[in-house]
This record gives sequence, C-alpha cells and structure tokens, in this order.
Amino acid sequence: MKTLIVDDEPLARRLTREYLNKHGDIDIVGECENGVDAVAFIEEKKPDLIFMDIHMPKMSGLEVIEVTGQTSGVIFTTAYDDYALKAFDLHAVDYLLKPFSQERFDAALLRARQFSGQPSTALTQLVSHTQMERIVVRDRGQLHFIPVRNIDFIEAQDDYIMIHSEGKSTLKPQALGDILNQLDASRFFRIHRSFIINIEKLNRVERVNKDSLKAILKNGTELPVSRAGYERIRALVRT
Repeated sequence: MKTLIVDDEPLARRLTREYLNKHGDIDIVGECENGVDAVAFIEEKKPDLIFMDIHMPKMSGLEVIEVTGQTSGVIFTTAYDDYALKAFDLHAVDYLLKPFSQERFDAALLRARQFSGQPSTALTQLVSHTQMERIVVRDRGQLHFIPVRNIDFIEAQDDYIMIHSEGKSTLKPQALGDILNQLDASRFFRIHRSFIINIEKLNRVERVNKDSLKAILKNGTELPVSRAGYERIRALVRT
C-alpha cells in the first residue's frame, strides 16, 4: 500500500514511520508537514493510505480531504479529541488520538487494509458536516482561503456556488445546501432557494409588493427573500 504521512510535527512523523516499518506490505511514498504540500502530493502520487493530522499550519486535515476529494484510505492522527466522537459515529476509516501505541496503530492499519480502495461516504459526511471557519477553493492550481466571517452572501449556480466576499466573487463546485451545513447556523440563513446570507451583513428587509420581499445588505446588494426565508429572519429578530 502506497502510504503518505502528513503531520506538522517531525517526532510524530518519525513515530508513524517507525510503526509502519514493522509492516512489509507498506510502501511509504512520502511525508508532508503541512496541508498545502499534502494536496499537491495526493493529487500527483494518489496514495492508497494517508495518516493525516487534523490541526496543521496552512490547511487542516479536513480541508485537505475536501479539496482533494479523497474518499478512502484516511486515518486521522491528532492530539485533539474534538473530532473523535463524530468520526467514530460515522465509521470513518479510523482515528488515532496521540499518543497512541503500536497495538492501537496496528489495529487501525488492519481496518484500513480491510476497507482498502472502498469509497467511504462517512468520510465525506465528516467533512461536509464539520463547521468551517474558512472556505477553501481550488482554482487553476491555486488555493484560495475565504474567511467565513467576511462572506456577504452565497449564490447557487447550477452545480456550483458563487461566494461573494469583500467585493470579490469566487466559484466553487458545491451544492448550496451542502455549504450551509458547514456554516454557523446562528449567522448564516438561507433566505431563498438560491441565496444564503451572512446575517451580520444584512441592513434591512423591504417589501417590493404584496407577494415579494428583498434583503438589502450593508454593501447595497439586493437579494430576493422567500416566505420561508423571511420567517427565518423574523425568528432571529424575535429571539
């Protein structure tokens, strides 16, 4: 199995390598110390198995998974247990909480062998239902990071979304409903089937006529508001 080790800590990478060296069927094809390098490596080498730290400089492990579309062969390794319960509940490949023993490591590796090459919908769910502090978009080989707090609104465009932030518009292949799952529900509201707004960027809601409403953002942008969207905004005001 072609295996990649991704961790920002040299000692952690060395320990993972030592544990892997006890297994003859493992071919360690590389190591990366940050998520950006990992994205490039994964897309070029296409490893069968990845030991991935979650909290890393530049990009998190979950962001790497989302950008690369890696759907199998991932074992998360981290010193933080905030994702552990969700990962186990969704039956992701495995989750190693540092420090871990050779015995626990071998158990995770055995499970990875059993599911080798099988796409994991659970892994996709883990990424898509994790609240993000920024959105990562890959465009023409470049990675763009958009802080969630700076987003004005998000617009559906067929199988894509257009993210409007700080006067710029960025296209990303994702459904509007899926991105909504990754945003803070107390700040982002779907006001229309085609639009999500950051409530902090909203100036006011106006009635256009008897049957239609519009949201006016602080930057002057005007967006349509459905009845259901208006009720969501009203509920927020009441609370």
